Amino acid sequence: MALPYWRPDRHADRRPLLLARNRVKQGLRRWFEDQGFVEVECGAVQRSPGNETHLHAFETRWQPEGGAPAPRYLHTSPEFAAKKLLAAGETRIVDFARVYRNGETGPLHTPEFTMIEWYRAHADYAAVMADSVALVRAALAASGRPLLRWRDQSCDPGLPAEELTLVEAFHRHAGMDLEALLDDRDALAAAAVARGITVRDDDDWSDLFSRIIVLLVEPNLGQGRLTLLKDYPIAEAALARPHAADPRFAERFEMYACGVELANGFGELTDAAEQRRRFVADMDEKERRYGVRYPIDEDFLTALATMPPASGGALGFDRLAMLAVGARHIEDVLWTPFPV
Repeated sequence: MALPYWRPDRHADRRPLLLARNRVKQGLRRWFEDQGFVEVECGAVQRSPGNETHLHAFETRWQPEGGAPAPRYLHTSPEFAAKKLLAAGETRIVDFARVYRNGETGPLHTPEFTMIEWYRAHADYAAVMADSVALVRAALAASGRPLLRWRDQSCDPGLPAEELTLVEAFHRHAGMDLEALLDDRDALAAAAVARGITVRDDDDWSDLFSRIIVLLVEPNLGQGRLTLLKDYPIAEAALARPHAADPRFAERFEMYACGVELANGFGELTDAAEQRRRFVADMDEKERRYGVRYPIDEDFLTALATMPPASGGALGFDRLAMLAVGARHIEDVLWTPFPV
């Protein structure tokens, strides 16, 4: 059993990594400032924590003086609040946000972590992909190390990033024709079984898609250089707008280094009716699977009518710090790890 983080001998071992984490954060703050971003602080307590099926929130209660208690949640992302600031008139914003996701722990996961979330009004998602690459380069420069490292893998973000569509990734790494398998659960299940992937009777298309990504695609991404995996099926992009060239896919990307997902971003959906439809469908599925549903933030849907076209990104800062400073576990770069 590991010693408590506050034991002086354990802290002495971790302190160089924690100080390197601070240098990385300072370097990223300088990058955003140089790019003309305004740093904002979105409140962590919200009416809705987010409406994605598989994200689980921490619930609390607000007790107004003289009134009845009302449910509130720690946000799983500052997204809803940040987009309201875009509706208010901000054009380039960034939040070094503490976010909370109830559930998985491990070398790459912790229920409380720092997410850097940023938005550019009147910009497409290619701009945010370029931001993501630049941020990793800035982080590594601040760390003073030559390469990103995770376990026995390395990645040089100074090299041109690989851009790979989901269709290309499925063909190259899974040997599957994703376009032919869209919306066909049984065909995707058969393709997965043929490649040795376990399929359960209650798996839906999204479950199978995610399992194929995790087992066959992700381990091959970000090897030697960064990978930008882009143009996800529209069903896998809850808050992204459809791709102009092919509405079966969305303007969504994820960035990988050493097989580790570091960032997620997209061209933002501003159609309130379509966003409501997606939220309701996701909450119906959440209730079916987990017996719980989260409220929809009506204020957010109203703000979408005022929000300008925009793109945004979310980067897992603790993961990036790990790879930039050569840590072996996410707790090595957390000043006070989550109390499991």
